[in-house]
Amino acid sequence: MGDLSGTRVLLLEGFARQIMPMMQALHELGCHVTTLNTSRLDLGYASRYPDQRLITFWDRNDMAASFNSLQGVITHDKYDVVIPLTDFSATLLSRHKEELSAFAAIAANDWEVFRMASDKQNTMRACVENDIPCPNTLFDVENLKDVIESDIEYPFIIKPRVGYGSIGFHRIDNEGQLRSVFARTAAEHGNMLVQEYIPQTDKQYKAQLFMDREGNAKSACVFDKTRWYPIDGGSTCCSSSVHRPDIVENSTRLLQDIGWKGYADVDLIQDPRDNTAKVMEINPRITASVKVCFAAGVDFARQIIEFETGRDVTEYHDYRPGCTLRYMHTDLLWFLQSSERFKVKPSWFSFRNTTDQIFSLHDPWPWFTYSLQAIKKLVPELRKRKR
Repeated sequence: MGDLSGTRVLLLEGFARQIMPMMQALHELGCHVTTLNTSRLDLGYASRYPDQRLITFWDRNDMAASFNSLQGVITHDKYDVVIPLTDFSATLLSRHKEELSAFAAIAANDWEVFRMASDKQNTMRACVENDIPCPNTLFDVENLKDVIESDIEYPFIIKPRVGYGSIGFHRIDNEGQLRSVFARTAAEHGNMLVQEYIPQTDKQYKAQLFMDREGNAKSACVFDKTRWYPIDGGSTCCSSSVHRPDIVENSTRLLQDIGWKGYADVDLIQDPRDNTAKVMEINPRITASVKVCFAAGVDFARQIIEFETGRDVTEYHDYRPGCTLRYMHTDLLWFLQSSERFKVKPSWFSFRNTTDQIFSLHDPWPWFTYSLQAIKKLVPELRKRKR
């Protein structure tokens, strides 16, 4: 493994949960870490790991102004690598990769590849063309009539073709419900993906991989989504690393087909009807649950820096199963709302070999500042996910 000390890294969006393991890992590699924040309460500002903390304008609803703000930051100081942490920043960097690359290595895929991966319909089409298991999907849905006149059976789901978490997700049980939500959801979120509803009586999975420039998987870590919130379909709040060679193989084939390079996250759901893990989407950015991969022994931070600075990328093909990650802020909400609270396995009360997405004894202050922010954001975030 090469020496990466002194590499100047800019981490965007200090409010994002995934910044916690990234900051620590980069700090331990000896990198000079700068975080871009919008508040002193952001994780990237409150943490002890950054060497420099910036507060600047950043607004997901204003990409042009956010780009201008970022451009001012990277032209004012020298950075070797810029790393996005959310869909918004990954989209911004990919869209402007060519012009930003004059100042630093941009850890984002080229725009055409990024667009292919971020659109769930494109992902489903790539799965169908390569015989990779995925839910039955209606392609090129433009309006309500396309859905009503199709042969898809109830229940099915609709969700934005481009989006994150469970925002815009609806389970549709009958035509009346479809008519009541489709137009409104499409107007709010854009083109919709329509596909069969897979019973959520089994587990969901994530496969996080790192692809080199030749299309080889330099690492792959699979973990299950034991619990998620909202409980009818949302983001993971408890997960554990597992060995699933079938998931690694299918995820690798999918990323190779679309020409993906670098870090990627593939979401899958285990279909209890045929016991097959089926691809749901690709997340073209570092996910909040990446910390479980670090706990299992896969250092994506090292791989990103090596890749973006032209070094050979370290391989991590073995990782530890049974490492558990919890996001207690929403796992508590899951406990309060789920009828399975005392039956779920592993037990909600088990903390064996477990780490939290936010809290760390080595870096405790971010948990308190994040909790203050979470309280303020809870109501609007729940409103976004209202069914």
